[in-house]
Amino acid sequence: MTIYFYSTREEYGCFSNFSSHGFVLDELYWSTSEHYFQAQKFLGTPHLEKLRLVKTPKEAAKMGRQRTLPLRPDWEEVKDNIMRNAVLCKFSTHADIKEILLSTDKEELVENSPIDYYWGCGADGSGKNMLGIILMAVREQLKSI
Repeated sequence: MTIYFYSTREEYGCFSNFSSHGFVLDELYWSTSEHYFQAQKFLGTPHLEKLRLVKTPKEAAKMGRQRTLPLRPDWEEVKDNIMRNAVLCKFSTHADIKEILLSTDKEELVENSPIDYYWGCGADGSGKNMLGIILMAVREQLKSI
């Protein structure tokens, strides 16, 4: 069976980067994994802190996608590891969602995003589903902790 997730209001909504499960990473508190991920695009600039403090993950996503801001030059090389670190920290911090993730056992996890062909499966299912792949890797990691 495959588990599809996207909205925070759905059964597996905690798998979304928009879910309200804050954590401390890099000695700072992050409201959501979306806040952390988007802010890392601007490491070493004042934009990181501005992004960390926006109210909602939707605002963080919008701000992080602005190409008027100076994107770090190594972003394409580091973005998967940044996402993995955020997801691992989020699920390590919150026992309730860690249990939900572990309860999926060996199921395939797919971010059912109609617009994202990198992190999700895209409208036609041909996307890379990197968020789902990272969640499955983190699930395996958490089994041994």
